[in-house]
Amino acid sequence: MYNMSAEKKNVCLVVLGDIGRSPRMQYHALSLGEQGHKVDMLGYGETEPLDAIKTSPLIFYHYMCPVPHMPLKLLNYAFKTIFQALNLLFLLFTIRTPHIIMVQNPPAIPSLIVCWLFSRVVKAKLIIDWHNYAHTIMSLTLPKTHFFVKITEKCEGFIGAKADYNFCVTEEMKKDLLSKWNITATTLYDKPPNIFKPISLKEKHEFLLKCCKKFNEFLDNEGSGTVFINEQGGEVALKEKRPGFIVSSTSWTEDEDFSILFSALQDYEAQIVGGNARNLPKLLCVITGKGPLKDYYLKKISNQNWQHVKIITPWLEACDYPLMLASADLGICLHTSSSGLDLPMKVVDMFGCGLPVLACKFKCLHELVLDGKNSYTFNTSEELSRKLLNWFECFPNNKQQQQIEANFKKELDTFQKLRWPDNWLKTAYSAFK
Repeated sequence: MYNMSAEKKNVCLVVLGDIGRSPRMQYHALSLGEQGHKVDMLGYGETEPLDAIKTSPLIFYHYMCPVPHMPLKLLNYAFKTIFQALNLLFLLFTIRTPHIIMVQNPPAIPSLIVCWLFSRVVKAKLIIDWHNYAHTIMSLTLPKTHFFVKITEKCEGFIGAKADYNFCVTEEMKKDLLSKWNITATTLYDKPPNIFKPISLKEKHEFLLKCCKKFNEFLDNEGSGTVFINEQGGEVALKEKRPGFIVSSTSWTEDEDFSILFSALQDYEAQIVGGNARNLPKLLCVITGKGPLKDYYLKKISNQNWQHVKIITPWLEACDYPLMLASADLGICLHTSSSGLDLPMKVVDMFGCGLPVLACKFKCLHELVLDGKNSYTFNTSEELSRKLLNWFECFPNNKQQQQIEANFKKELDTFQKLRWPDNWLKTAYSAFK
């Protein structure tokens, strides 16, 4: 339902990344559309946006041109910056004139500069949505003293202070923005939209049968159906002897060290090969996502000769991703944050589906994951291995572990009560009025 009572605005959302892999900006667009505002999204079109975005009569998305690659690193960076700036300016001048521009940060250059200058020209309100810091991400591959890192940091501080409004994703980031650059921000926590929810066993069965058509790992070679669920006379039931099912999602970037997970899975395999005194089940690990380091890790996966642990790396449609999370036994999160000040949206999605996680610990993770209360955290591959082994010991008949999982899910039920639409209306909507 569109809210037609208030004055309607033209709002431009600038991603300067793949729109389809920018869920928070898509949720902003949907919330604005639900209030009757016209939304133009600018970004890249590598993956499809949400169906609700595509079918909304008030949301329009405009794709930027892919940047041609130049041979030298320095030349490529300079060319990319100029190319993106001109491309972004062209789109900004061709869409309807916005009353409000909201830009996602990172990346900072050239998006912050271009959006700030354009907002001054057309007299639009400028909002920055801080997901992380661009300069800390750059410092993962460049020295902190590098010219590009320093100029990006100065750009973030200067434009952030000039913005009319700032959102950020954690209270720790809010404090840091204020102390570092005297930027006042509002904490808008990521919350799951309604598509991320627990599902029934029958819904799990139907989804996993669909997965069987693409991945033999889900198929029960000894009978019909899947390795997880039996169906007889239209009735479904979990199999007494079934694999453990873990899931992780990633953008395959430097701030997620998947060697930690591979080391833990190697320990898991070794426990079974060594005699399986802990009565561990076989393990199916699904890792979803796209990103620059995916090919590197795919090679590592192909070199493993595991008999009891299987890894598959599908790219899931937006409608299938929540179902995959809701079908799993346990989530794994290896996100560590370049700044230590953002939170992994993948955990928000998992919590929305009622899925407990093992999450790599960093500075502000406590704002989302409460160790021992709604999930577990870990610091090293050894800790991850130990907690993974404990979780699946005597699976699925470990009464003590079942009680822990039940307590976690009770906490996640509370987390699920506040969803993105209500949280956005309560926390963010005033900035767009």
